Amino acid sequence: MVDSRLGGEGDSVRRRRECLECKERFTTYETVELSLPRVVKSDGSRQPFLEEKLRAGMARALEKRPVGADDLERAVSRIKKRLIAHPEREIASRTIGEWVMDELRGLDQVAYVRFASVYRKFQDLQDFRDEVERLQHTLSPEERKQQLPLLPEGR
Repeated sequence: MVDSRLGGEGDSVRRRRECLECKERFTTYETVELSLPRVVKSDGSRQPFLEEKLRAGMARALEKRPVGADDLERAVSRIKKRLIAHPEREIASRTIGEWVMDELRGLDQVAYVRFASVYRKFQDLQDFRDEVERLQHTLSPEERKQQLPLLPEGR
């Protein structure tokens, strides 16, 4: 081996190598193969974790909201890191859903309520009201300043 350094965003190793026979130099890239836990659905079935499915669900909730793609990618990355750190080989889909709601709550209130309405299967307008009330009482003053209002003032 001639040289070794981090490549990409620190998630791979770039190595310069030299063939012992012909002395030709070449580059290899090494990445860690991550073993993510299997997702246990509410019906008891088990599926592999699909990052694309996670991203698509969050993107659907964030559709037409003032949240950039980089913010979405950082949120997906944080959830994926939690999955990697999860000590068990299986994880309930409900746990992942709660992590998604945590991330969306910090990104955009409307996206959070959109996701929560589907995830928690809201049945009527009162379910929305209850969630909005809960949301208004859980955000810090700094978080409230960063968010667009969910409802016009005075309602």
